[in-house]
Amino acid sequence: MRTGRPLAAAAFAVTAAAFTASPATASLGGLEVYPATASPGSTVTVSTTACGSRGTAAGDAGAVGPGPFTLAPDKAAGRATARFEVPASAQPGTYEITARCSGGTVVTGDLIVSMAQQAAAPAPGAPVPRGHVPTGMGGALGPDPVKTTAGVAALAVAAAGGTWLLHRRTRDGRV
Repeated sequence: MRTGRPLAAAAFAVTAAAFTASPATASLGGLEVYPATASPGSTVTVSTTACGSRGTAAGDAGAVGPGPFTLAPDKAAGRATARFEVPASAQPGTYEITARCSGGTVVTGDLIVSMAQQAAAPAPGAPVPRGHVPTGMGGALGPDPVKTTAGVAALAVAAAGGTWLLHRRTRDGRV
């Protein structure tokens, strides 16, 4: 009995259902939590497009500790935004943050509290640094790809030569 095709068809159907459900939930404009994982004492930004560009919302982060806050309209971004601080006493875990728009729409988002210090991540849309940073540490060759390739080739030749010598010595019985 061939089960490959029915299993593949079932997997395709599940995947298609997941992709068709995604746009419907995305159009509701859930509550975005940034950063999604924060440590106690850090500041968290929440925002939503569900309230419209001029809408406000009453937020609640009581599950993690700070309690109620107000999301104010950010007309330039077309969303309502607020910030709150994760209390120093917050325990690790996942907490639901809610916001009720002035029109009655309720949106939620999850905040993960972690005891590990989070690396500072760039804000969405912020420029990301690129390129070589001259720190005085690292290899003597620098970022030149020609010199790097030459160095790797020299190491490969040395490794091949050493392997050949060891192989030759073991064949002659002189180990």
